[in-house]
Amino acid sequence: MKNLSVLINTVLLSSSIAMASLPVQAAMPQSLNGQTMPSLAPMLEQVTPGVVLISVRGTHEVQQRVPDAFKFFFGNPRQNQGQQKEREFRGLGSGVILDADKGYIVTNSHVINDADEIQITLKDGRQLEAKKIGGDEASDIALLQIVADDLIAVKFADSDRIRVGDFAVAIGSPFGLGQTVTSGIVSALGRSGLNIENYEDFIQTDAAINSGNSGGALINLRGELIGINTAILGPNGGNVGIGFAIPSNMVQNLVNQIIEFGEVRRGVLGVAGRSVTSEIAKAMELDVSQGGFVEQVTKDSAADEAGIRAGDVIIKINGKMIKTFNELRGKIGSIGAGKTIKITVIRKDGKEKTYDVTLKKSEMAKIEAVSLHRMLDGAELENDDKGNGIVVAEIAENSPAASVGLRKGDVINGINRQRINNIGELRSYLNDHKGVFALNVQRNNSSLFLMIR
Repeated sequence: MKNLSVLINTVLLSSSIAMASLPVQAAMPQSLNGQTMPSLAPMLEQVTPGVVLISVRGTHEVQQRVPDAFKFFFGNPRQNQGQQKEREFRGLGSGVILDADKGYIVTNSHVINDADEIQITLKDGRQLEAKKIGGDEASDIALLQIVADDLIAVKFADSDRIRVGDFAVAIGSPFGLGQTVTSGIVSALGRSGLNIENYEDFIQTDAAINSGNSGGALINLRGELIGINTAILGPNGGNVGIGFAIPSNMVQNLVNQIIEFGEVRRGVLGVAGRSVTSEIAKAMELDVSQGGFVEQVTKDSAADEAGIRAGDVIIKINGKMIKTFNELRGKIGSIGAGKTIKITVIRKDGKEKTYDVTLKKSEMAKIEAVSLHRMLDGAELENDDKGNGIVVAEIAENSPAASVGLRKGDVINGINRQRINNIGELRSYLNDHKGVFALNVQRNNSSLFLMIR
């Protein structure tokens, strides 16, 4: 768990309040001494098999300082302030099954970072090796895959519809104790600026989240996923009832990109700015007290082409209110390139305008192909806009990719006679197979095969 913790906080429900406010499936009555008592057990029995324990093992480099008295024996002391040494580590976390048929599991990126082995333990006791499909450290999301029968997936909720005060239940494996359930409420929405991740739009909850809960589920009383638990805030790692979860809509956007591309391919709005404050509102004579104040619009960006101007205050995305510029950044950061969204702004004259904005590709949208295969080192790849393969955007001279015959402008649309539509499919194929590969390449009007091994 990242720099955080949470008190075990049991929601106390009187019979009258609970039975009036809890959904039927969450509050199936249990008889005790002739009295009817509300219970979350029936709902949890359906959902908890979809939350797993993740155990990781790996090595990472640590810096060892050399005592001054011995630096003479290690050459130039200015170049030998320390030595790199590999140290084995083990870790625990949680994950949520998203697709029972394909075995997809979502967790936090920090749970499986640098892991050489990832083991999944299901609630029924089965232990399985997992494969990493992709991840995004900036938003702390990673996607794993296992092969198993009779899996149970957790259904997604629309996190844009949750409200402060809604009941929330956290499921995970804190401190390696095994699966644990805690309850609370949604304490706040749209939390950002915490410097926990680069892209933040957290759900805050007082449901107990502790070390080992990372990557676990935050669900509503219908048993639907509203967030992935990622962090807690507390002095000395102690639990003070402030936990954070990545909203399910953000998770779904990111996971869909990882499945398609093997990574997150963020769209770019093309604005710079800051959150509206009382000082800014007064200086700019604005009629709003919150939102994202646009200081600059990049020329030819998505915002520029849509008509957004410097001085506008962005107050909504797809009809959902925006309180801060960090919240705006967090929401945009989870939406893929090419997606069209509605952005509502308030102009200096007080008029409200809504624009359809199609997000453009980030400059980071191309990937270095060495991450796919060593013989593709030196090539920059990007998906064809129409889904017809993978475009070689750049090729370095005298690189391994150039030596196998790839050229700038080539389109890779197959491997070993299997159709490949995007980088995600190519990555998946290369991960699952070994040996010699024949890339089917379209060059101008010609089709050819290039061999890599």
